[in-house]
Amino acid sequence: MKQTRQLTALIEREGDGYVALCPELDVASQGDTIEEAKDNLVEALELFFETADPAEVRDRLHPEVYVTRLEVAVG
Repeated sequence: MKQTRQLTALIEREGDGYVALCPELDVASQGDTIEEAKDNLVEALELFFETADPAEVRDRLHPEVYVTRLEVAVG
């Protein structure tokens, strides 16, 4: 049975498509739609976990990532 892990996906519009980033591992992907970008990120992360050395996973993994909104003065 395969193990699963909860990770963060930050998805933003870039040009005509979307870029998806997993900040815990600094892995990114893209797609024409939000769903496609998310699915491609899942695929990229699964490939990373399949091929990366366990030491690389430990070195790259940032286990605590917090997503919040900030209010910043701009003028």
